[in-house]
Amino acid sequence: MAAVAPVTSPQKSTIVRTSSVPRLLRMAFAVGGWLMPDATVRRASRLFGTPMASSRSRALAAEAGDARVGQVMSEGHAVATYTWGDPATEPYVLFSHGWSSFGLRCRPWIAPLRAAGYAVVAFDHPAHGRNEGGRAILPSFAAALTAVARRHGAPAALVAHSMGGAAAMLALSAGLRTGHVVLLAPAADLRAAGGRFGRMIGLAPPLVARMFEGFERQIGLPVDSFAAQHHAPRMAAPALVVHDLEDDDVPWDEGERYARLWPDARLLTTTGLGHHRIAGDATVIDATLRFLHGEVVGERVVSSPNLPFGFA
Repeated sequence: MAAVAPVTSPQKSTIVRTSSVPRLLRMAFAVGGWLMPDATVRRASRLFGTPMASSRSRALAAEAGDARVGQVMSEGHAVATYTWGDPATEPYVLFSHGWSSFGLRCRPWIAPLRAAGYAVVAFDHPAHGRNEGGRAILPSFAAALTAVARRHGAPAALVAHSMGGAAAMLALSAGLRTGHVVLLAPAADLRAAGGRFGRMIGLAPPLVARMFEGFERQIGLPVDSFAAQHHAPRMAAPALVVHDLEDDDVPWDEGERYARLWPDARLLTTTGLGHHRIAGDATVIDATLRFLHGEVVGERVVSSPNLPFGFA
């Protein structure tokens, strides 16, 4: 057995990307929070729960190539699907994309996976990509993932990025079965994401809390119930978590949390890929294929009363 030694968390980015938010918008939220808090919270809630319009435009412009484009129904709405190969006769890999992304973002994976003997299935999450309707909320992401898997049967592997990773965890917790799980920069804590969103747009923490109270009334569930620590310890499938130290969207700590709490998971830490490039990087794809072939990839993160954090 490999030696285990206590370590400290690697140096990681703690940047909140405020530079991409217009200064006038940040001022509007800051001032509005004082003068019109109710209206400001409603506006922030719409912004937080609406994917960027580029999700649809990029999906429509993306080349589907030899994919078979279809659809499944989830929560009364059509979900666009993309299939390569034959999931009925070949083991298949199911992709779950992240927030404001779309299913065809998996294109860099297709040739390597097909060469390895896998069929591939991807889809657009509700209110994303080519989809006209659906709710852009985490439970609906998980429901769509489950609906696509139900159409084709249990996948040999599930590859999920960012919020798609959180959706994958919820779907697995609710009974979805798969042979392997690969989580790329997975989001572990919706409330923490809301805090980063609030700092980015200049919304005061008490108003972020009110925003989440509204979400909880809408979905009928506490936001904190979606956090990784409530679900990861019950996961049965082996997992590979890949997260970049310079991820400014979802901190490395959240991927580490998945790897530490998931019973049969290992953590592969990258540097320089950030949050988006990690989802299509050739070295990440190669590491995933090695993991699917049974090789040991990444480090085992452990935790105990005597060893709070360490690698085995």
